[in-house]
Amino acid sequence: MSNLRFKAVEAAGSRQIAQFEKVETKKATDIYGKNVFSVNKMKDYLPKNSYKELVASIEEGQIISRDLAEHISQAMKTWALNHGVSHYTHWFQPLTGSTAEKHDAFFEPDENGEAIEKFTADALVQQEPDASSFPNGGIRNTFEARGYTAWDPSSPAFIYETGAGKTLCIPTVFVSYTGESLDYKAPLLKAINAVDKAATEVAQYFDKSITKVNASLGIEQEYFLVDLSLYNARPDLQLTGRTLFGHMSAKGQQLEDHYFGAIPERVLAYMVDLENEALKLGIPLKTRHNEVAPSQFECAPMYEEINLAIDHNQLLMNVMEQVALRHNFKVLLHEKPYSGVNGSGKHNNWSLITNTGVNLLSPGKTPKNNLMFLTFFVNTIKAVFENADLMRASIASASNDHRLGANEAPPAIISIFLGSQLDELLEEVESARVAKKVKAEANLWHGIPKVPELKLDNTDRNRTSPFAFTGNKFEFRAVGSSANSALPMTVLNAIVAAQLNEFKIEVDKQIKKGTKKDLAILNVVRKYIKDSKAIRFEGNGYSEEWEKEAEARGLSNIKSTPKALDVYVKEESLALFEAMGIYTRRESEARHEILLENFYKKLQIEARVIEEMVNNQIAPACFIYQNELIENVKGLKDLGLAQAAFSSQLNFVERISTHVNTILEQAEAMRQERKKANQIEDIRERSIAYDESVKPYFDVIRYHVNKLEKIVDDKKWPLPKLREILFLS
Repeated sequence: MSNLRFKAVEAAGSRQIAQFEKVETKKATDIYGKNVFSVNKMKDYLPKNSYKELVASIEEGQIISRDLAEHISQAMKTWALNHGVSHYTHWFQPLTGSTAEKHDAFFEPDENGEAIEKFTADALVQQEPDASSFPNGGIRNTFEARGYTAWDPSSPAFIYETGAGKTLCIPTVFVSYTGESLDYKAPLLKAINAVDKAATEVAQYFDKSITKVNASLGIEQEYFLVDLSLYNARPDLQLTGRTLFGHMSAKGQQLEDHYFGAIPERVLAYMVDLENEALKLGIPLKTRHNEVAPSQFECAPMYEEINLAIDHNQLLMNVMEQVALRHNFKVLLHEKPYSGVNGSGKHNNWSLITNTGVNLLSPGKTPKNNLMFLTFFVNTIKAVFENADLMRASIASASNDHRLGANEAPPAIISIFLGSQLDELLEEVESARVAKKVKAEANLWHGIPKVPELKLDNTDRNRTSPFAFTGNKFEFRAVGSSANSALPMTVLNAIVAAQLNEFKIEVDKQIKKGTKKDLAILNVVRKYIKDSKAIRFEGNGYSEEWEKEAEARGLSNIKSTPKALDVYVKEESLALFEAMGIYTRRESEARHEILLENFYKKLQIEARVIEEMVNNQIAPACFIYQNELIENVKGLKDLGLAQAAFSSQLNFVERISTHVNTILEQAEAMRQERKKANQIEDIRERSIAYDESVKPYFDVIRYHVNKLEKIVDDKKWPLPKLREILFLS
């Protein structure tokens, strides 16, 4: 055991750059979407009428007929077999937070015992995986195993290729036997539909040709890379995703020299390989760079329709893991894998795009277009203001709690950064006088400032803002790197849809009373600007002053996950989700319980790993080192030297004993608190007990382990056995 760390370091230092299939003679466009059964590819495999029916169904959101599904299944099978695929699976996103799949072979024997390849509409449209072992929040009993996956035609099927073979993956939703959603995709699709309907109705105030509004999303993905041998030498990294103990490097990110620096060659080889695999799967990766912390990096795709963007991000995380192994790396997607350096997020860049190609969050050049921009811009601000606690709940997790409010991540206080130009504009619109009667559109803006033509980078960025406007989109920066973005995006689209519905009701009331349409719109917009002013903040979100100011403004600062999640079961939230058709009350309550259960189980695992490392590694290592020192003292004493010659060693032995005793006592106390927490039946109270009673012991134990390491460093002992055995640096 004592040589494990040294062997791991030796292995990491001797790595060669992995060989992989490089795209040297081809352009990226030549391989883009190679493994995707896109709508364009379907054109080559479907009858002309079937293809037209499919395109219309996808564009209009209509149910695909059984006859059309049969045509598609045969086309999909032919395409897959032509590419050497042997199995297919319904690819879904259960409430575990990862993706799931059950593979079936195309091969079936016929009645004569002959081998045939078979794939029917029934196999395409619906399957029945075992639902008993997935989180359900009490919706299903363990012995009630039936659940269904149902095809999502809006997200194309793809071939997932590994060294073990090729599998046709069909994106699906996952529901229980009784119809409740048990995944992240089904509620997201409902939220997308809700915001489409609400935004389209409001957009038609300005342009009757707008018949559909799509939410778009670009997800920036941050991550760490660690050599596989070093990862395998760390039980805490393997079991919890982060280092529960560790020695701070003398050089971390103090010099800020890693950010955007030259990408190490071995890492660049991984990135190129990753991009090639992503492009084959239709994931439009465009950006790669070093992030702030050592060994931290980022990749980012182009914007896509939101459902596809989230599917692609979930798939990307799988591909990142797979490709990393080829390069003897391990990808760390935990929000805070290392203490003392920046953690990782998944910045969600969200906007609304019409079927006419207009970005509703991009200012225009005419008064009417600017009023349309202001309408959607201010309604989004108002939606987040009214539902800030829901936004906070949507990004709450045990791992993200370590990141929120640190030096690189937004605080737990939800606020919105607009930039000085737009902030001043809203102030002007709110305070300007408006005539009660408007004769012509040109007069509408008399005394009211026009929205200037803005460049994408019209203002500086604010890294401390959880929700920032960045030119023609809002960036939700608080989403964690390991999260499924479907949850925060379901919440965001739902609250914006609800707000736009409320806006239309208020505007229509004024129009009914005789107010001109544009003036009615402006009146409500000005009211919303005033009502939601408290959530707009342009300063440093990390500062203590902001915490005090936010409290004075009435903004919440919910720092722990269990308390943040409570908003899901508040009456206002239950009613909102039900009204928007996103979750039934039963589904909301189930999700609340699932997220709480996930929180306390993760803390429970961390507590157990800490206890095991303390008892099986840290304490034994200290005892071994103490014995070596004692032997050293005995030898010096036998030589007849005075005690002053070995007083430092004796003092060192005593100090080690003090820290080790404290560690063992705290580990045992933590175990007892853990047992008490486990005995609590209520899932919420159990989670809070873990958070408030068990978690504090983590920090005490870490403190004393770090003290032990500092003793070793300060004394510069020639054989630092404690470090050698613990491999903590």
